[in-house]
Amino acid sequence: MKKFMEEVIQKVLDGKEITYDEALKIINIDEKDIEILDLLFLGANKIREKYVGNKVDLCTIMNAKSGRCSEDCKYCAQSAHYNTGITEYSLLNYDEILERALEVQDSGAHRFSLVTSGREISCNEEINKLVDIYRRLKVDTDLKLCASHGIATFEQLLKLKEAGVSMYHHNVETSSDNYKNICTTHDYEERIQTIKNSVKADLEICCGGIFGMGESKEDRVKMAFEIKSLGITSIPLNILMPIKGTPYEDLKVISPLEILKSMALFRYIIPNSYIRYAGGRMALKDKQSLGFKAGVNAALVGNFLTTIGSDVENDKEMIICAGLEI
Repeated sequence: MKKFMEEVIQKVLDGKEITYDEALKIINIDEKDIEILDLLFLGANKIREKYVGNKVDLCTIMNAKSGRCSEDCKYCAQSAHYNTGITEYSLLNYDEILERALEVQDSGAHRFSLVTSGREISCNEEINKLVDIYRRLKVDTDLKLCASHGIATFEQLLKLKEAGVSMYHHNVETSSDNYKNICTTHDYEERIQTIKNSVKADLEICCGGIFGMGESKEDRVKMAFEIKSLGITSIPLNILMPIKGTPYEDLKVISPLEILKSMALFRYIIPNSYIRYAGGRMALKDKQSLGFKAGVNAALVGNFLTTIGSDVENDKEMIICAGLEI
């Protein structure tokens, strides 16, 4: 196995792509085999250094509209199908949004994204409100603006682009084969169409998924190759933190080494990407810093949508201690 890993590492460093079978072999490394895991992580770090350097990208999100979502995504606290006790509210006003944006700008974050619950941008009134908010943020802050508003048409996305949004976030969440197991109110192809619409509108794409929803290891490999096929290089990787009231409330959180192994694999498959720590990374416990030595080079900082996140200053210290730059 050591010889295999050394060959795979060199293969990627030489500019070649790993195969699906090689990726399967990597994802099935026994987490008790510490020597091979260390080699996997060391290789991911070398690949990151070669293809994207030492800079770490920090982004933040704000839950700008919460709850009452019509979709039945089994992992989500904001679905109206489940009783999770989440606070519900309509689209926040501009002053509340600006206050938060200036806070994260002062903290050293590079990107700021508004996230709204719901299947899609619901009507002309909502898109017009969002366009106004982004136009004003573009003037009032120095942040790169991102957006996450569910399924969207080309026309809606073009309006967001013209208002100052540079990146649209829309996860695939899991592999195309597994998607029907996590959601039945829309399908995988609708998500892909939104990504294609974003590309057409000349927006950058941020697209990742969630580990630990009962998917197979093969599903994680398939998801990575499917994201690669879309040409995406900003990849937020979340870990499911089961929320009471959702169908997944009793799932066991996957182990820290399994999480890190899966994230490192994305670096081998998409070497020129921003592999981004996202929601649920507290599941890594004392191994969060190890991720920055195992291929991770971006992070969602501050609080997440419905769970408490990280302390920005602690994150910055952890990144610097790992030998990376902010």
